[in-house]
Amino acid sequence: MKTAAQKKAQQNRGTIFIENGSLLKVEEFPSDQFIMRIRSPKCAAAARPGSFVHVSCDETLPMRRPLSIMRVDDDCIEILYKIVGDGLRWLSKKRPGDSISVLGPIGQPFQLHAERPNTLLIGGGVGIPPMVFIADYLRQNPSNWNPIAILGSEIPFPFAYRASTLATPWTDDAVNATMPLFEEWGIPCRLATLAGYSGCYDGYVTELADRWLSTLSAGELAKTEVFGCGPTPMLKAVAELAANYDLPCQVSLEEFMACAVGGCAGCAVKIETPNGEAMQRVCVDGPVFDASTVVW
Repeated sequence: MKTAAQKKAQQNRGTIFIENGSLLKVEEFPSDQFIMRIRSPKCAAAARPGSFVHVSCDETLPMRRPLSIMRVDDDCIEILYKIVGDGLRWLSKKRPGDSISVLGPIGQPFQLHAERPNTLLIGGGVGIPPMVFIADYLRQNPSNWNPIAILGSEIPFPFAYRASTLATPWTDDAVNATMPLFEEWGIPCRLATLAGYSGCYDGYVTELADRWLSTLSAGELAKTEVFGCGPTPMLKAVAELAANYDLPCQVSLEEFMACAVGGCAGCAVKIETPNGEAMQRVCVDGPVFDASTVVW
């Protein structure tokens, strides 16, 4: 008889691929931030919002780096990252035409529920990509979805933000900065920062999200779900905000990873389960977890 852990481990078999991706495009943004477009057909075909990849940064570095998938387009994936060490510094030196070894897609994705079409997407820093992936997925699978995004950063945003023409009556008119992609998709989006950037909300993403949630009726709240990705303190605050409104909330956790496929258990976090607290691996048991089960 197989244990639940063994069954869960086996569900990843045949769904994670390794292939030599071709780097098609590199965009550099302030504060050592980069967006890369990589042709990786197998990974692109299987990726879902919340999936990530484990990429080889250079032939001389044995350890890969886990990076969230921001978009999937045909046979390509897009990733966003900020240089935080030698590995990603080496990766940033890659140029179009170079080969990049891609292992993925990895992890349990976000679960979208049609009975809760009001999807509140909260992303901070390098936690922005999974929120973009959810939004892109929703617009390509139209139903009655009503996504709204709130993105935050304390360094320059990894895109040239602009003033939105989409109304958000729940915030001041001066708070009008948006991510161009969301604007093109017709999805209301507002930016938050403590860095004083023009057009952005001066405060935390959770404060701005609270402003929106406070305007919803009981009926609308019953159709709302929260999704988040970003630094752990931000995610804890997102979980508390959702709990205050009695809303379901899914968060994508960030942890250091070695193997990223469940073998080393170096990325384990404490999760509440029906049988009590247990250590679960962010790479394959997550990275997406029910926020109410995370032991913060």
